[in-house]
Amino acid sequence: MSSSRQKGLQEGSPNRLGAMFENDGVNFAVFSAHAKSVEVCLFDDDGKRETDRIKLPEYTDHVFHGWVPDLKPGQLYGYRVHGPYEPDEGHRFNPNKLLFDPYARAFHGDLTWDPALFGYVLDHTDKDLSFNSEDSAPFVPKSIIIDPTPQHFERPQTSWTDTVIYEMHVKGYTKLHPQVPEKIRGTYAGLSDPTLLKNIRDLGVTAVEFLPVQSFVNSKFLADKGLSNYWGYNTIGFFSPESHYASEPDNAAQEFRALVRACHEAGLEVILDVVYNHTAEGNELGPTLSFRGLDNASYYRLMPESKRHYINETGTGNTFSLTHLNCIRFVADSLRYWVEEMGVDGFRFDLATILAREDDGFHKDSSFLRVCQQDPILSHVKLIAEPWDVGPGGYQVGNFPPGWAEWNDVFRDTTRDFWRGEAKSGALAPRLLASPDRFNHSGRRTWACVNFVTAHDGFTLMDCVSYNERHNEANGEDGKDGSPDNRSYNYGVEGPTDDPDINAVRWRQCRNMLSTLLLSQGTPMIVAGDEFGRTQQGNNNAYCQDNEISWLHWDISDEGKRLQSFVQRLTELRHRYPILHRSRFLTEAYNKELDVQELSWVTATGGLMMPEDWQHDQCFGLMIDGRSQRSGIMRRGSDATVLIVLNGWKDSVPFILPETGQGRWKLLLDTNQPDAGAAVEQEVFEQKFEYVVTGRSVLLLELICRDGGDCKEGKLS
Repeated sequence: MSSSRQKGLQEGSPNRLGAMFENDGVNFAVFSAHAKSVEVCLFDDDGKRETDRIKLPEYTDHVFHGWVPDLKPGQLYGYRVHGPYEPDEGHRFNPNKLLFDPYARAFHGDLTWDPALFGYVLDHTDKDLSFNSEDSAPFVPKSIIIDPTPQHFERPQTSWTDTVIYEMHVKGYTKLHPQVPEKIRGTYAGLSDPTLLKNIRDLGVTAVEFLPVQSFVNSKFLADKGLSNYWGYNTIGFFSPESHYASEPDNAAQEFRALVRACHEAGLEVILDVVYNHTAEGNELGPTLSFRGLDNASYYRLMPESKRHYINETGTGNTFSLTHLNCIRFVADSLRYWVEEMGVDGFRFDLATILAREDDGFHKDSSFLRVCQQDPILSHVKLIAEPWDVGPGGYQVGNFPPGWAEWNDVFRDTTRDFWRGEAKSGALAPRLLASPDRFNHSGRRTWACVNFVTAHDGFTLMDCVSYNERHNEANGEDGKDGSPDNRSYNYGVEGPTDDPDINAVRWRQCRNMLSTLLLSQGTPMIVAGDEFGRTQQGNNNAYCQDNEISWLHWDISDEGKRLQSFVQRLTELRHRYPILHRSRFLTEAYNKELDVQELSWVTATGGLMMPEDWQHDQCFGLMIDGRSQRSGIMRRGSDATVLIVLNGWKDSVPFILPETGQGRWKLLLDTNQPDAGAAVEQEVFEQKFEYVVTGRSVLLLELICRDGGDCKEGKLS
C-alpha cells in the first residue's frame, strides 16, 4: 500500500518514543534492536479501513523514527514491523500483524479473538514454528494520537507515617451503588462523585489503591469459558487507562484524570496497582499484539538454550526483560507519565521481585531499582513492592532497598493464625511492631512494612471467618484454582448461618483482625468492603468474576453498619495517637534520660512477659510509652502511654491492668463493645484493676493522670 504522505515525510527525532503531536504533524519513534523496518498504518475514524501505510525513514540507536505531516489528534494508527521470523533465535517478526504502540495514550475498539491474531497457524503441525500470513488488523484495537496538554495537580502529599491504604476496584466499587447514576456505574466518572469519595475519606483512609487500570485484554482462556479478566492483571497498554472503565471509552484519559483530581480534592492520594512483570501476549503459543512483534528478543526473557521458549517466572507465560536497558526505559517512562500527566501519587508493583531480578537472581540494587531511586520524579512518590514471585529466590519480604515499602504477608498469616487459635503471642508480637525482624535494617522506617489481613487475592475478611475451604466452582476449574492455604475458620458452619452465637463470634473476629491491623506499627491496608462484611461466597480467587460475586453490594446489614462505625473509630484513634504509627521502630531499651521503658510486654497478671510465656500464652498486652518521642517535634497525643491487650483464647481472661507508678487507665476501645464508640472513653480504671477481657477480643487503653493530663511515668513498677 503506497501513501501520498510519504512525500512530506521528514526524519523526525528518536528522542521521545511513541507518537507525539507536534508542529502540525506527528513524530513516530519505535524501539527495535532486531527489526529491518517499521511501517505506520493509519486508519479511518471507525478503525475498520487502513488508509495509509508509511515506512519510517530513519533508524538511530535502535529507534525507527519519522515525522509525518498533516496528522491531527484523534488519528487512529498501528505498526507493522518487518524482520526475521526465526522463533528458535527468539525473533517473531510478522508484518501481517498490526501492533499496538507500547507508548499509546489511548485505544479505539476492542480485541476480538481470532486465529489471525497469532503469528503462527494455530492448527499447524509445527505450531509456533509456522508462519501466519492472515491480517490481524480487523481484530485489534487501534492506537490513538493524543494532543498532550500540560497538567498540574494539587496533591494531598500525605506522609508515609499517616498513610492508611484502601484497596479497591474501580468498576466493582460503584457497579451496584444506588447513589451513582446507573449510566455511569462502574466507571471513572461514577467513582468521581464527591459524596462517595467523602464517605471513603470519612473511614479514615488516606489513599485509594486501584487494582490495575492500565489497558488490559481478556485472555482467550477466559473468553472461551464466558469469563473475563476482572482484576486486570493482563496489561497490554502501559500508558493508557482502561477504556471499559470510562463512560465514554474514547475519553478514558480525561475521565481518569478527572477521577484523580476528585480524589485529591477529597484528601485522598491515588496509588495504582501496576503489572510490569509480564504482558498479555503469553508464551510462545500466545498472540502477537505488540511487544512480541516489535522485538521479541529484547522485550522478553527467553530460555538461553532454547530461545523459542519463554522464561516464565510470573506464572502467566512470559516475563518482561527488566535487565534490558530499553525495557527499563519503557517502564520508567510509563511510571513518570502516570505521575506527571495523570496525577497518581504512587504505585504497587505486582510480583516486584521480578523487576529486581538480574540474570543471577534477585538484587536489592538491581538496575530497575536503582533507576527508581535516582529518578527525580519516581523517587518522590510512594513505591510499594509485592515482594514475591514464582521464580528462583522469589520470596524477598523485607529485602527491598530503602525508599521502598513492601506488602508483608507474614503479618496477614500470623494475624489470621493468632485469632483462629493457631499462633501464640510470640509469633504475633513482632508483627505488632512493623516486623522489625524483616524491616529494621539499612535505616528503613516502620512505614516500609505494609500490613494487611486481606487483599484482592484470597478470602474477604468476612469469608475468612465464615469458610474453612475455598468455593471457586464458578471459576470453571472444578474449584481447584486459588490457594488452599487460607488460614480461615468457620466457627461451626460452612458459609452463612442464622446461628446468633456463631455470627457474634464472626463479627467480633472481624473487629479483632481490623483492630490488630490498625493498632499495629507500619502502614495498614484495608480492602474495600471489609469494613462492612463483604462476602464473595467463599470464592478466594475471583479474578475472573466480573459480576455480583466481586462487585460490592450496598444493601449493608445492621451488623455491617456497626462494623463500619467501628472501623471509623479505629482509624480515628490511630490518627489521634501518633505513637500507634511512629516512623522509628520501637525498642525495649530503657531511656535513662527520660526514665522511660519505651515498650513493655505484659502478662494477664500485670507483670512483664517472661521467655516461657511467649510459647504458650494467647492473652498478652503491649504497653508503649510515647514520651520517648520528645526529642522530635511533638503532635497531640504523641507522648501518650497506651496499652493494647489481645486475648486470642476463646474464653474470657481476667487481666490485671499494669501498675506504672501513678495515673489511671482510660478505656479507648473494646471489640466486645462495638457500639460504645466515644462513650467507652468514660470508663476509667485504677491500676491493678482486674478487667475481664472477653474471649477473642482486643482492648486499647490510655494512661491518664487524675487531673486528666499526661502522667510522668509509664514504665512498669
